[in-house]
Amino acid sequence: MGKISNQPASIVIGGSGLVGSHLLDHLVARGERPLSVGRSEHRRADVDHLGGDLLNAESLRLPPTGTLYCATHATALAPALPHLLATGVARVVALSSTSVLTKTQSEIEDERAGQQCLANAEREIAELCTSRGVPWTILRPTLIYCEGQDRNITVLARLIRRFRIMPLVGGGCSLRQPVHAADLAAGMMAAAIAPDAANRTYAVGGGETLTYREMIGRIFDDLGLRRRMPSIPAAAWRRLFPLIAPLYPGANVAMGLRMTQDMAFDARPAIRDFGWAARDFRPRFD
Repeated sequence: MGKISNQPASIVIGGSGLVGSHLLDHLVARGERPLSVGRSEHRRADVDHLGGDLLNAESLRLPPTGTLYCATHATALAPALPHLLATGVARVVALSSTSVLTKTQSEIEDERAGQQCLANAEREIAELCTSRGVPWTILRPTLIYCEGQDRNITVLARLIRRFRIMPLVGGGCSLRQPVHAADLAAGMMAAAIAPDAANRTYAVGGGETLTYREMIGRIFDDLGLRRRMPSIPAAAWRRLFPLIAPLYPGANVAMGLRMTQDMAFDARPAIRDFGWAARDFRPRFD
């Protein structure tokens, strides 16, 4: 690790990740020199770095700080938090996911187990911070994207570019609110300084609610391709999935079925308490 220039106003766990990298950009633009903590070897001259792993949190030697931002999964933060709080943290802002609400009835056992682990982690973070008198905020984003970098919208764009078609289970009429990683990073910073956001959990989505079909259609539009989105009944998707699964690495049958499930959430509490603002979904791929 390079020498830490002074006591940082902010520490970012997961600074090399999708949201964390934007968070570092925003903090630097605000005039800070944040401390980035993580396993990545990535370095940048305007940020201090501390190599470490939350799985071995007792080895981390963190300086006292104003705000601890966790831009990685809340399930990684929760077990490490007792040690991190002991170093002197004035505020905690962590990321979770709206999947804690949307996957409770998933037919995939691993998804239900992951949802329960995430719910437990949220509860542990809140209880630990409260017991130490440290204000906390947990943000539950919807579908996070950042063109060319995420594993959601970008993966869909690659499939559309390759096959020129995207079948939609049930016609894709369910609702979505894709949120850009840069907006989520800005929202974390806004929540950190908003008194009304202390000790609360918020759902945060993109600037508009649109159907899954329209979301996919806009990807076609940006790629300069004609929208080809045939509807597939759920029963047919179940039968076909074993055949097409090799084309969708890491996918499972439930992912397609969720095209029929609304995943839209009320962002008004976040707008009211810390001025949450996010862009409409207009992806731009090179």
